Amino acid sequence: MRIILGLSFCVLLMAAHPAVASPVGLWRAKDGGQIRVAACGKALCGFVATTVPRIDPQTGRPPVDKHNPDPARRTRPLVGIMILIGMNADGPGQWSGQLYNDDDGRIYAGHLKELGPRAIRIEGCSGALCGGEELTRIK
Repeated sequence: MRIILGLSFCVLLMAAHPAVASPVGLWRAKDGGQIRVAACGKALCGFVATTVPRIDPQTGRPPVDKHNPDPARRTRPLVGIMILIGMNADGPGQWSGQLYNDDDGRIYAGHLKELGPRAIRIEGCSGALCGGEELTRIK
């Protein structure tokens, strides 16, 4: 009888605390751009999958990494650039690592947090200033 009660209790606990979904997949930002999160060894990484706009109105070409501090990288397309770097698990549904910000070409300390199976939040900080964005799952 104790075994049955123990198993029933375990089932109730698992139902009360659903497993967190994996952040691996394709995500949409509020501006419509997309980020692909993938496993990179034991860590997570993320790459620009699409940009909005897809064509830079100033050049008529796909957007490039024009703010990168390395002049040799300023002409590389934004699509495919790793923006979530070495995100290692640091708690249930939470990862910490680095973020590449293509708006200024800098790398910041960052976090990825699961908000549920259909939403994640990416946050970055520079000193005392922090910001972030919620993304919704596409796939």
